[in-house]
Amino acid sequence: MTRFRPCIDLHAGQVKQIVGGTLDSKTTTLQTNFVSPHPPSHFAHLYRDNALTGAHVIMLGPGNQEAAREALAAWPRGLQVGGGITDANAQEWIDAGAEKVIITSFLFPNGTFSQERLDSVLAALGGDKSKLVIDLSCRRQGEDRWFVAMNKWQTITDMEVSEDSIKRLEPYCSEFLIHAADNEGLQRGIDEKLVEKLARWCSIPVTYAGGGRNLEDLEKVKQLSGGKVDLTIGSALDCFGGSGVTLAECVEWNRKQEQE
Repeated sequence: MTRFRPCIDLHAGQVKQIVGGTLDSKTTTLQTNFVSPHPPSHFAHLYRDNALTGAHVIMLGPGNQEAAREALAAWPRGLQVGGGITDANAQEWIDAGAEKVIITSFLFPNGTFSQERLDSVLAALGGDKSKLVIDLSCRRQGEDRWFVAMNKWQTITDMEVSEDSIKRLEPYCSEFLIHAADNEGLQRGIDEKLVEKLARWCSIPVTYAGGGRNLEDLEKVKQLSGGKVDLTIGSALDCFGGSGVTLAECVEWNRKQEQE
C-alpha cells in the first residue's frame, strides 16, 4: 500500500526545504525554498497527531543535532533520523528516541562501498536490522542509470542503484530511503522510471522522495509501483510554504488507502 510519508529536513538548526542538488558547503549556491518559523518539535507533534508514521528527520550538515533531538523527544519512537550516522553514534540516536537510524555516507569511504562499515553499524545496533534504514539517494548518470550520491548528494559513489545492489543490501536493513537528488526540491514531478524499477527490485519497504507535487503524484507512484513504494512530499506541502497540496489532503489520502 503506497503511503504519503512526511519529512523534517534540518539545515543550520532550522526546518528548511532545499533544492537538493545545490546542497554543498558554499552557502552562496544554496537554493532554499522555505525556512520554517516553527521548531522541529512542531512538525513532530503534527505528524504524531495525524498518525503519519515512518517520517524521516534528516540533518543536512553540522549544527543540527540539538534540533534533531528536539524532534525525537516530541515523538519518541515515531521518527527516523539520518545525517552523519555512523557505527559510533547509531545506538545513541536510538537511545535518544529514534525509531530507526538512516545511513548513507558512512558506508562509502572515499566514495567506495564498504561492507565492513555496514557490518559495524549493524553490530552497533545489536544486530537488529529493524532499526536500520539504508539511504540510497542517487543521481542520474546517463540513460536510466542511477548511482548513490553522498556528502549532501555532491559525491557520486561506485554503487549503482540496481537490482543487484538492492538484493545485496536487503539482508542488512528493514527499509530503503531513496531521494532522486536531481528532482529534490524542484517540484517538477517524480522520476517515474526510478519508481518503477524500485518497485520491481525491492522486497522490503522503500520510500521515494524527489519532485512530488500533489495528490496526482501520490496516485502515480501507487500505480507505477503497484502500491509497493511510498512517497515523501516536501516543498509542495502547505506546511512548508508550498501550494501543491495540503498536509490534511495527504492525511486523508493515507486514510483512504487503509480503507481499500
